[in-house]
Amino acid sequence: MVQVKICGLTRPEDYQACRLAGADWIGLVHFARSPRHLEAEGMAHLAAGYSDDGPQPVLLSVDEKPANLAQLIAAARPAMLQLHGQESPADCDRLRQKFGLPVMKAIRVKSRADIDRAAAYTGKADWLLFDAAPANASLPGGTGHQLDWGLLDGAEIALPWMLAGGLRPDNLAVALASSGAAAVDVSSGVENTAGEKDAARISAFVRAAKIR
Repeated sequence: MVQVKICGLTRPEDYQACRLAGADWIGLVHFARSPRHLEAEGMAHLAAGYSDDGPQPVLLSVDEKPANLAQLIAAARPAMLQLHGQESPADCDRLRQKFGLPVMKAIRVKSRADIDRAAAYTGKADWLLFDAAPANASLPGGTGHQLDWGLLDGAEIALPWMLAGGLRPDNLAVALASSGAAAVDVSSGVENTAGEKDAARISAFVRAAKIR
């Protein structure tokens, strides 16, 4: 069964929508230029609504300093860190050892070579996330652009990985069939406006993933 992560939550009601839909993961974003950006206070507000039967929280940051990351971790209480910047394999390894949390490294994909280079994170990270790499993008993710899903088909990837980039309830089946992904990440594809999730779209997305 395909695992689902709904990223970029900003409201407690969106967490509950993810829980009711059966999502496996939710993402909290700390990146000032993102419309889904949360400071520690906002993360703590969301974390107060976590439930044992709900999705596991993931903290997304971009080239964040460890001291700041420690404050965000205390507020968000994540089960995993998602690193969406220029973090090297050594950076990933240091952070997962420092904080005792699994690390997922985001890889922006323009060609099969980017996927092949991700092998450097084997043994240094716990997950990979393959996302689109649109030209001149102002954000590291959540842009709604999609990568060429077929680039991942048959790729030898040693780590568990998620597919992201332009996924929606109506294109998910094709994306899964084209890429062979066993886990997916969505943000803009289940929103009314940036940072405001739509419960019906979340439900439709999870349902489309779970019937696989």
